[in-house]
Amino acid sequence: MKLLNQMLSGIIKVGTLEIEDASGSLHVHGGTPAPFVRVKLHDPALYKMLYVKPEMAAGEAYMDGTLTIEKGTLRDFIELFGLNQGTPLSPSAGLIVSFLAGKLKSKLEENTLLRSRENVQHHYDISNDLYKLFLDKDLNYSCAYYRTPQDTLEQAQENKLRHIASKLDLKPGQKVLDIGCGWGGMSLYLATHFDVKVTGVTLSVEQLKFAQSRVAEMGLSDKVNFELRDYREVQGEFDRIVSVGMLEHVGLSSLPEYFYTVRRLLNENGVALIHSICRTDGPGTAAPWLKKYIFPGGYSPALSEAVAAIEKTKLWITDTEIWRLHYKHTIAAWSERFAQNRAKAAEMMGERFCRMWEFYLVTSELSFIYFHHVNFQIQLSKSLQTLPLQRDYMFAMENQLLKN
Repeated sequence: MKLLNQMLSGIIKVGTLEIEDASGSLHVHGGTPAPFVRVKLHDPALYKMLYVKPEMAAGEAYMDGTLTIEKGTLRDFIELFGLNQGTPLSPSAGLIVSFLAGKLKSKLEENTLLRSRENVQHHYDISNDLYKLFLDKDLNYSCAYYRTPQDTLEQAQENKLRHIASKLDLKPGQKVLDIGCGWGGMSLYLATHFDVKVTGVTLSVEQLKFAQSRVAEMGLSDKVNFELRDYREVQGEFDRIVSVGMLEHVGLSSLPEYFYTVRRLLNENGVALIHSICRTDGPGTAAPWLKKYIFPGGYSPALSEAVAAIEKTKLWITDTEIWRLHYKHTIAAWSERFAQNRAKAAEMMGERFCRMWEFYLVTSELSFIYFHHVNFQIQLSKSLQTLPLQRDYMFAMENQLLKN
């Protein structure tokens, strides 16, 4: 425990962290009474592991039950390190905050067609029934848009669909491509509210089944087509492209290819709207635990990295919007629903999975408070003349959709 105690003493200046080691001894670190958390380490091997690779070891130990929260909550535990990330740290103490912020460099992996399919299946093909336990009825698995703090998750997700649709400046008869269509919520919204034909592509078999079943149920087979296809394999030209929560799965090394593909698939008067998580503190890397257990191959780019990739394609950036705390509220709603349905999730997936999912949701939520994550929406066009000169058309369409 000596090295771990030395590291933690350099970190915890706000709040108090008590650690009960495997022998029952208590170690106290802190500068203020609140927040207060006590954890128990059940395995002596954790002492070294938490010092050497803190984020990975903490996540795995919580999953395995060798690190338990005795007082306070998991959220309190993670938040304690978020609150202390601005305190002066010794070189060794800085490791844990760096890991939690996902800032340590790792080897870049190229997301080939095969690897991309495997990465998607790892996360999205586990069970549609699991996602139904905590997502909204349309299974929108991306940042919602909270017009008011009182919005329900369903309202906030519809707000998001409406907001994005308003930026596309859609015209009757246009062809729309939805890259990374998920369970189909965005595609179905566009087909329902506009006279357009939508093609949605996903690499998830489970998502495809659900999306196709909804097309049949809603009687939209003549307007919506979902395909099991990588975005790089799509052929043809489209008037509009929308991509929500997909860019995070592309990988840093594949960002230029992604935006070149968007350009290739747009016709000369085409417009694209890209919605993604991004980091505001510059280029970094995915947190090791998250990359191993939740999103292999994933990377949330810095806005500077996305813009640099776009500039190479000669596409016009015609509008940019930053959403700050909307994802925090979204994931908090998901966490609440998951907690309400935890017994069902445990029956479906097992206790270890539930602890893994709790760790994922809590760390993800807090990344939008303490670890420099936001969402961006970037509107792109091939032609400088395509879109109206003023942004008023977005607000007019959004208000019109609100009344419908």
